[in-house]
Amino acid sequence: MIDRAPASRIGVMHITDTLAAGGTERVAVNVVNNLPRDRFQVHLCTTRQDGPLAGSVAEDVGRLCLNRSRTVDPKAIRRLVAYVRQHNISLLHAHSTSLYTAIAASLFPPHPAVIWHDHYGKCAMGERPAWRFRLPVNRTRGVIAVNEQLADWSRDRLRVPASRVWYVPNFVITPEGGGPIPSLPGRAGSRIVCVANLRPQKGHLALIRAMSMLVQDAPQAHLLLVGAHPDPTHLEEIRKEIAEHHLEQNITLLGQQANVSSILRACDIGVLSSLSEAFPLSLLEYGMSGLASVATRVGQCDEILGPGPGNERQAGLLVEPNSPEQLAKAILPLLSAPELRAQLGERFRSRVLARYTVDPVIEQICQVYDAVLDDGRQTTDDSVAVVRRPSSIVRRPTEGTKNVRSSS
Repeated sequence: MIDRAPASRIGVMHITDTLAAGGTERVAVNVVNNLPRDRFQVHLCTTRQDGPLAGSVAEDVGRLCLNRSRTVDPKAIRRLVAYVRQHNISLLHAHSTSLYTAIAASLFPPHPAVIWHDHYGKCAMGERPAWRFRLPVNRTRGVIAVNEQLADWSRDRLRVPASRVWYVPNFVITPEGGGPIPSLPGRAGSRIVCVANLRPQKGHLALIRAMSMLVQDAPQAHLLLVGAHPDPTHLEEIRKEIAEHHLEQNITLLGQQANVSSILRACDIGVLSSLSEAFPLSLLEYGMSGLASVATRVGQCDEILGPGPGNERQAGLLVEPNSPEQLAKAILPLLSAPELRAQLGERFRSRVLARYTVDPVIEQICQVYDAVLDDGRQTTDDSVAVVRRPSSIVRRPTEGTKNVRSSS
């Protein structure tokens, strides 16, 4: 990696549409908060509006909110271009659909380089139209994908050269201290938690059906659903499913919570029942909290929980998506075996600490920046390490200080 003096710090701006409490936004905030300040002058732009995560952005991060009112908003683009010029920004790191705004701004002097960070979480629920992304992605210097399926999609469907596509995992930060453990429904030893915004792809209906089977053998089991309710229709479906199975005493909707880490400390089993995922931050949070965890085999969940190379044992239990029977079968023995829960929880925590914390992942992102800004001078396998497991270093397909903890 190239050494640079503080006086020549590179201007980097991350761009996201909002600062809602979602996975994409949390990643953007976590990265800007933890990029090394001796190398980068860091900025964060929201194209539409801020949100609950705005208060989590570090104080030394430059901030711009464009208040974009429509898809094509020339006034917003002019404001972004002026900011880029004023602050000498060399790189725009665009998250998800903010790519279009970043590309528009890059067409004007000083023509900053653009990296696209692809977080698409519904990759297992049908093909998204590649034609919408081919032209803008063609104008980027590279693509960061949060799972290997998305990296392959950029290479194969968008025809991005393999040397310009990197798989970089998401990460969490070891929480500082921790607030008081809240009083929650259910009894200690029987609390199951699912941290996921209530969207159809998160598989809550299958989890509720699994609970209807589970309580027949473990009537004390209590499921806590932590997450925002962005879809009123789906929220009503969830409530109806709970009522039909007479689970009002066994399932509690907690809504969006700011103290997720404290809630996890009061729970016993973490569950992710998604039908589709990219790289779920909530699953990493379960591991950081030492929770025995069950997840569906989607996105990078197999990498996070499954057996590793050599003799590395699995860190959690994996089931097929949309299978209430498998979910119930995986959760039931954990409820009655506190020693097994503790063993799996500790194994999972050790894996998260080794692979998915700030230092290794931020180093990977810095390596990508070097490869992009140095115009291909670092494109060999030695400059951007290619390790599939166990360290989850940046993988390229072949041919810092604050952490945002919330629901995804």
